Amino acid sequence: MKNILIIEDDLSIANELKDLLDNSGYHGLILQDFDNPLDEIVQIKPDLILLDINIPKINGELLLQKIRKQYTTPVIMVTSRNNEADEVLSMSYGADDYITKPYNPTILLLRINAIFKRMENKNDNLAYHDLKIIPQKGLIQKENTEVLLTKNEMIIFTYLLSKQGNIVTRDELMTDLWNNNEFINDNALTVNISRLRTKLKEIGYENAIETRKGQGYILL
Repeated sequence: MKNILIIEDDLSIANELKDLLDNSGYHGLILQDFDNPLDEIVQIKPDLILLDINIPKINGELLLQKIRKQYTTPVIMVTSRNNEADEVLSMSYGADDYITKPYNPTILLLRINAIFKRMENKNDNLAYHDLKIIPQKGLIQKENTEVLLTKNEMIIFTYLLSKQGNIVTRDELMTDLWNNNEFINDNALTVNISRLRTKLKEIGYENAIETRKGQGYILL
């Protein structure tokens, strides 16, 4: 049974989410310690996190940043603010999905299921030059160096890799993300590509992804 950690300070909403998860074949857990949330995350080792943006002690987006420095655990941001800027910022910090309140329980469960399904059906290890790509772990390895990619960054990178040497349009990337149940907008795509480029630069591939104006991108 998958453990899903609910980070939500409104107890009525947290209990509602827990009931929904428990009745849908998951094990819902509610974060108790907002003073030291990372400590509790380490102890629980959740398979997925539902993270509200407006939580006490620390902003949800800042907590997401801290989580991403150590873990690739899937994170769905849950917020009452229907704000595109929040969505783009959350995705740039490494959120796997974003849903606003009042959420549709069926849609939320479908998105959770889609994330778990992708994790189970990841491709075998791939290679790009001297890099080892491990989609199921969200990792790029170069000798003794490891770089973590978010789920969306990995989807983009593996798609570009499958078309290496050929131009890939933004529409193709958006379609592939949608096929993986990743409902991101055009701005979020730009943010994800920028972050992917930065991470590739860290391991010596500064110009790996080239922009072809008016056409798309090409992985060299």
